Amino acid sequence: MSKNSNGPRLNEAVKTDIKNSVLCWLATVDQMGTPNVTPKEIFSYYGDDTLVIADIASTNSVRNLRAHPTACVSFIDIFRERGFKIVGTASILSPEQPEFGVVGAELLSMAGPNFPVRHVISIQIESISRIWAPSYKLLPEQTDEDRMQNAFRTYGVTPMAR
Repeated sequence: MSKNSNGPRLNEAVKTDIKNSVLCWLATVDQMGTPNVTPKEIFSYYGDDTLVIADIASTNSVRNLRAHPTACVSFIDIFRERGFKIVGTASILSPEQPEFGVVGAELLSMAGPNFPVRHVISIQIESISRIWAPSYKLLPEQTDEDRMQNAFRTYGVTPMAR
């Protein structure tokens, strides 16, 4: 697996939002050009230029990416109301490939024994763009804490004390 040394890099803001996001949304297209967008719960990053997603039940996504490897992935930290969109070229790693256990190590750990990972979807990043909730523009005086408190109320969440 070659590393893209000239493309966009995952900085700490992107890595933090990946860690704080419950789901990502993987967009692919099939052979007829029909879009397919599916939620993925087990995802992470590998190095500074690769997003990785576990294929647990992603038959259509894997088939689509084999035919058209361009992928778009979005994720947001719902409490801070911001996230990122990543576009890149996907490769599918199967358990027989030596890279599977290395590139997918974090995913395999996250999945545990109850969710077998059939493939690792490895996306070499070509572009990264920020996703902001409208409140960042419409209510610029709001702090992260304000946004989080509003989100807690909206979703009926009571934060746990740390």
